[in-house]
Amino acid sequence: MTSADGRPSPPVATHLDRRLAELRARIVRLRLHNHDALLARFVAAGRPPPSVATLLGSCRTVRCLAQLHARIVRLGLQNHHALLARFAAACDALACPSVAASVVAALPDSHAAPLRLRNAVLASLARHGPLQAALAEFSLLRSAARPDCFSFPSLLRASACVSCLPAGSALHGAAIRLGVDADLFVRTALIQLYGRCGSPGAARALFDQLAVPSEVSWTAIIMAYVNSGDIVAARELFDRMPHRNTVHWNAMVDGYVKCGDMEGARRLFDEMPERTATGYTSLIGGYTKAGNLEAARSLFDKLEDRDVFSWSAMISGYAQNGYPGEALRIFNEFQEQGILPDELLVVGLMSACSQIGNVMLARWIEDYITKYSIDMNNVHVLAGLINMNAKCGNLERATVLFESMPVRDVFSYCSMMQGHCLYGSANKAVELFSRMLLEGLSPDSAVFTVVLTACSHARLVEEGKKYFDMMKNVYLIVPSGDHYACLVSLLGRCGMLKDAYELIKSMPGKPHPGAWGALLGACQLHCDIELGKIAAKKLFEIEPDNAGNYVSLSNIYANINRWGDVSEIRAEMNVKGIAKIVGRTQVLQ
Repeated sequence: MTSADGRPSPPVATHLDRRLAELRARIVRLRLHNHDALLARFVAAGRPPPSVATLLGSCRTVRCLAQLHARIVRLGLQNHHALLARFAAACDALACPSVAASVVAALPDSHAAPLRLRNAVLASLARHGPLQAALAEFSLLRSAARPDCFSFPSLLRASACVSCLPAGSALHGAAIRLGVDADLFVRTALIQLYGRCGSPGAARALFDQLAVPSEVSWTAIIMAYVNSGDIVAARELFDRMPHRNTVHWNAMVDGYVKCGDMEGARRLFDEMPERTATGYTSLIGGYTKAGNLEAARSLFDKLEDRDVFSWSAMISGYAQNGYPGEALRIFNEFQEQGILPDELLVVGLMSACSQIGNVMLARWIEDYITKYSIDMNNVHVLAGLINMNAKCGNLERATVLFESMPVRDVFSYCSMMQGHCLYGSANKAVELFSRMLLEGLSPDSAVFTVVLTACSHARLVEEGKKYFDMMKNVYLIVPSGDHYACLVSLLGRCGMLKDAYELIKSMPGKPHPGAWGALLGACQLHCDIELGKIAAKKLFEIEPDNAGNYVSLSNIYANINRWGDVSEIRAEMNVKGIAKIVGRTQVLQ
């Protein structure tokens, strides 16, 4: 009813006012009262807000999920299983499965929840949560209902991702007892599990029981052999496949790359009916690991549809092979493409920067990471940031990042120790090594190289000898030539030239240029001409074209005013065509 002027009659107007007041109160409860546009739209339209199901379809944040959960409870929709299934799907899309699990657990009769809903929550936990949480949910499911063939694949894949064979074997036994182990999806997940856990024989036994393997099953058994390094068995199965798609071709190419057979990988790649960016990237990565940057760059230039992975492979390849300038040039080209960077790309970029040692570039890269919302808590990104800042001399920033790590690893300790060695605080590097041991971490060969270098810089003879013996006798690491060179350098710096010489003579294997070079440098420092001549003679045999060895011996003669011998060495260099490399200094503004 309306009045003469077209406005609602008093009873209708009172009803509309009451309805609008309810809407305003609901908006406040949902903490949306500051959204003026939303409030104005509701007031203007005079209609109720969208349904929960509609809002779930547009939910983009965890806060929104919490608000919708509260609304479901207020409206008494907890037992609306179809709505809860959509809620679980929204939780999965936002990678917060624990919210969905808590909703199901809070049901008045959680045991009555349909199996389909429980399987959806279980799959979400398996995809996004820790394996233990998914297994706990599976135990709750078994106490409330009988798991079916949809309950197992996601759990088995989660076990495979973390290579947890005990959990996977227990799930396999449960699937047999429930009679669902013959299901194609369950069987394929089991093949993936045993393949990832290094049991290709068990995976093959399961595969052979399949009457008609799916394409995913073929891929799983091929990858099982690839992961175990049996490329021959993988190729035999590949050749038997009735139908091959690009996934199978790429898997085999990647298998050859992982086994280090680049010729086999290239032959198979050239036979591919359809070459994809994935295949190109696998080959590029393989060539860069083998040090064949020319072949890698040739493939990269042929690839038209380059994605972030192919750019990342090329940048990391140049950085890993000691060409940081080329890595930065490739990165500059990447920026012009308008492609968003990922974690792997910035890790390669930081590796290049750490080799250059430019602190201004390091700060720019950290701003770049923030600009593109790269997760700085990612273990590889955080380790790269620590390594880059430490090697660029920003030890204060590196220390802040290092101390912020929830769990510090050997690589991060090694980066910090290297930074302190490079920038004059070797004693701090030795302290970090002791702290690493107290945290229960086992040092590897690279860490011992760094700590021995630190001992050499700080002239800590007793500590250096102790760590060298610890490496051999406690951690059973066979000392390399670099380890011996570090200890020779330490003894030489402290004037213990005879001890250093005896250590070199006790070295197994071929003469190491680093050790003899360290001894020659110590002889120059302490003006020991006799040992210096012995070391130089060895180095002339090992590195006949290295001008630095001739110059070092010449400097020893010059220090004791034997200018005739200096002239002889210079003349010998001229006869052999050996020229001293001219040094350059670059001042960074």
